[in-house]
Amino acid sequence: PGYQMEAPFVPSLFVEIRKRMGQSVFDVFYGAVIEAVDKAKQKPATKAKARPSDDDEPAPAVSDDKPESDAVEPAHQGKLILDATVAPQAIRFPTDLSLLNEAREFSEQIIDRLYAKTELKQKPRTYRRKARKAYLAIVKKKRPGVKLIRRGIKQQLQYLRRNLGHIEQLLEHFPQCTPLPLPRWLLHRYWVVQHVFAQQWEMYRSKAKRCDDRIVSISQPYVRPIVRGKVDKPTEFGAKLSVSLTTGGVARVDHLRWDAFHEGHDLPSQVEAYREHHGVYPEMVLGDTIYGSRDNRRYLKDRGIRFAGKPLGRPKKVTEENKAELKRLAAQRREEYLQRIPIEGKFGQGKNGYRLNYIRAKRADTSAAWINSIFLVMNLLILLEVFYWLWKKVRTGVRYWLSKIVETTVGYWRVCFEQRQSPTPGLTALASL
Repeated sequence: PGYQMEAPFVPSLFVEIRKRMGQSVFDVFYGAVIEAVDKAKQKPATKAKARPSDDDEPAPAVSDDKPESDAVEPAHQGKLILDATVAPQAIRFPTDLSLLNEAREFSEQIIDRLYAKTELKQKPRTYRRKARKAYLAIVKKKRPGVKLIRRGIKQQLQYLRRNLGHIEQLLEHFPQCTPLPLPRWLLHRYWVVQHVFAQQWEMYRSKAKRCDDRIVSISQPYVRPIVRGKVDKPTEFGAKLSVSLTTGGVARVDHLRWDAFHEGHDLPSQVEAYREHHGVYPEMVLGDTIYGSRDNRRYLKDRGIRFAGKPLGRPKKVTEENKAELKRLAAQRREEYLQRIPIEGKFGQGKNGYRLNYIRAKRADTSAAWINSIFLVMNLLILLEVFYWLWKKVRTGVRYWLSKIVETTVGYWRVCFEQRQSPTPGLTALASL
């Protein structure tokens, strides 16, 4: 239809779609892409084997008495590349002072709403102007010292503790087992603010720099700080992904969690998932050193899978007898290490091209759907490249046969013209071309 004044759909439509698209939906998409890529790549190879050249000798006759079960199928095929990354959320960089200031502002909103629903004549004092002024006096400084920051944290903790006490007193004016006069989003913020106060108070009291399940965003309390150890970003705030990449370039998010985890423990499940989708185990697994634990190496060895990495233990002593062999193994490890580059490129493609480094969803489930959708789009591009390659091959074949037809037709009419005969007798000459 043309232009209309009414909106074509409600603004929350895409949010509802992301809520419904769980991990099982994306697993179905992934399996469909894998199946399509494998079939598309197997067709040219099958046709090439079935089309023998003119110089080939005829194959010897084989009796049909041999059962089909004797056909040997490959037990291992392809390579599996493993790695992990973080998809940062679109949140403000958290500091203890800014987090407490935001919690204090939410507590003031709760006090305002609860007081409006009561019959009290005097509103609880919150000192919001003084608290805001004390906060700005610190954050406006270019380089506030450690003592100044600690004093500011103490001030905000005291203001927040006072506000939480006022909220508890206001809640006593409402009967029990009745809904609170707060919107759902603000009630959720109230629960989060209490956890933030407890965590920050414990860290301030014990002079600690960390705590378990640390909240870094009041609006998205499921986000956790994940230490990466990088030079430019030592800590990232978002979901950690355990990703596997096949030889065909298809990537899959095997595990998505909001807390830090050891990605090396996911190797067995990723290998089994590869077997479930491809029907065979991979020939080789490529990954960081963190994947080469003793348990993982034993698991791969029991299944005949080779791990491309440096062996555990002390390096062998270089002698004249093993010098060439050690040099060959080092060159092989170097070559296999370079084969891990595609998965790093896949992360770069997602972060630079599809904003995998800036997830703007506001919920945990919609954020997971957002991340999986990015990988789905990149997999569809791989499928599109395969189809384009097949189309080019078909186009080349059609062009070849059209040229043959044109060449034959032109030759036929040339013979007819040279012999000045009717087109029918010229068929004999055409057969001799």
